[in-house]
Amino acid sequence: MKKIRTRFAPSPTGYLHIGGARTALFSYLYARRHGGDFILRIEDTDLERSTPESVNAILEGMTWLNLEYDEGPFYQTQRFDRYKEVIQQLLASGHAYYCYMPREELDALREAQMARGEKPRYDGRWRPEPGKVLPEPPAGVQPVVRFKNPLDGEVVIEDMVRGRVVIRNEELDDLIIARSDGTPTYNLTVVVDDYDMGITHVIRGDDHLNNTPRQINIFRAMGAEPPVYAHLPMILGPDGAKLSKRHGAVSVMQYHEEGYLPEALLNYLVRLGWSHGDQEVFSREEMIRLFDVADVNQSASAINPDKLLWLNQHYLKTSDPSHVARYLSWHLGNLGVDPAEGPALEDVVVALRERARTLVEMAQQAACYFRDELGYDEEAAAKHLNAAAEPILRAVVEALEQVQDWRVPVLETLIKDLVKALGIKFPQLAQPLRVALTGSTASPSIDTTLALVGRERSLVRLQKAISFIEASKSA
Repeated sequence: MKKIRTRFAPSPTGYLHIGGARTALFSYLYARRHGGDFILRIEDTDLERSTPESVNAILEGMTWLNLEYDEGPFYQTQRFDRYKEVIQQLLASGHAYYCYMPREELDALREAQMARGEKPRYDGRWRPEPGKVLPEPPAGVQPVVRFKNPLDGEVVIEDMVRGRVVIRNEELDDLIIARSDGTPTYNLTVVVDDYDMGITHVIRGDDHLNNTPRQINIFRAMGAEPPVYAHLPMILGPDGAKLSKRHGAVSVMQYHEEGYLPEALLNYLVRLGWSHGDQEVFSREEMIRLFDVADVNQSASAINPDKLLWLNQHYLKTSDPSHVARYLSWHLGNLGVDPAEGPALEDVVVALRERARTLVEMAQQAACYFRDELGYDEEAAAKHLNAAAEPILRAVVEALEQVQDWRVPVLETLIKDLVKALGIKFPQLAQPLRVALTGSTASPSIDTTLALVGRERSLVRLQKAISFIEASKSA
C-alpha cells in the first residue's frame, strides 16, 4: 500500500480564507492520522492576479494555525519547464493538438450556442481525426494546445465524501492545456504536480468537482493512476448564503487580529461538516486520531460566530496560561502597551480569563496594569470617587504603605482587616479602590488587582484619586 500523501494547493490571489483553512486542516489531519505526508503547493500560474503579498498571507496563516507541512512550499511558476515537457509528450502521443481558433471566433461560437439554448463549448474544429482534413493554420495566429478528451465512455469518481459520481465524456469538450503564449493552464499543472509529488488523496472544495473528470482523463493520457478524490461541501454564512466579506471575518489572519486563539479556530473548522458524536471540543491529538474524511457530511455547513466565540473562551480558560500569554503579548503591543512594563503575563491571563471572550478584550482589560497614565470612566468616577470615599482611600494608602510583601494572600488579609476596622461594608471600600486602580468598576478581585498593578503604581494611583476627589470638591 502506498504511503498516503495529501496536499494543500492555494492560489495566491488573496488571503487564506476559512474555506481554504478548513481544506488545509482536513488534508493535514488525514495525512497525520495515516502516518502520511502533507505537502504545501502554491499554484501561482495566474501571473496577473498572483502577488507576493498573497503568498506571504497564506504562509502566515499556515504558520499561525500551526499546520506544519512536510514538504514545500512548492511554486508552480518554478516548474514551467516540466509542464512544457508533459505538453510535448501529450502532443507526441496524440492526446493533445494545436488549435488555431481565434479568441473572437470562439466567443462568437459560444454566443451562438447560448442563443440556441445549448451549453457553450468548443466544437472540436481543429481536433485531428482519421479522414478529417484540417484547414491551413491562419497567418499570425499563435495556437493554443488543447487536450484531446475521449468522445465516448464515462469518468467514474469514487468520491470519499460524495460517493460515486459519473460523468459522461461527451459532456466534456477539449480543454486548453497551454495558452497561446505557451503558459500552462490550471488543469494541466495540477495533474502534473499531483503526479510528480505522488499525491494519493486530493481533498478540496466541491467547487473543483467539475475539473475532476478532466483531470482524471489527463492522468490516464499520461499513463498514470489518478489519486483518490474527496470534495468538501462549501461553507455558508449564518444566513445560509454563500460566504462572503459581508459576513465579517473570512480571512484567517483577521481572526488572529480579532483575538481568537488558533486552536479555537481549528476546533471550530473541524466541526464544519464533520462530527464525532456530540463532542464539541477536540485537542489536536484527538482531531488526528478521530478525523476521517469519509465521515464528512455532504451538505453545506453554515458558520456560527457565537459557537466560535464560545470555543475561544473555553480555550482562554483552559489553556496553559503561558501559551495564552504568548498571544496576549502581541495584542497588548497593538494597544501601544509594552508587556515588559508590568506584571507577569501569565498572572494577567489567570486573573482575566474568566472575564474575556477574546484576546482583544483581555488586552483591553489588562492595559491598565502596564501603563503609568490612567484615565477614569466618567460615570464610575462620579459615582465612586466622591467625598465619602476620600477618608476610606486615605486609610487604604496608610495601610498599604506599610506593606512590603505585595502578594495576594497578604493583600487579601489587609483589605478584610481594613473593612472591619473602618466599620463599613466591603463594596464601600472595594469600588472606590477599583476605580482608583483601574479607572473603571470592572476588574478582578481587589487583592488580585492590587497585585497586578504593583506596589508603586498602586500607591501613586491612590494618591491621584485622592487629589481628584479634592479637586472635585473645590470645583
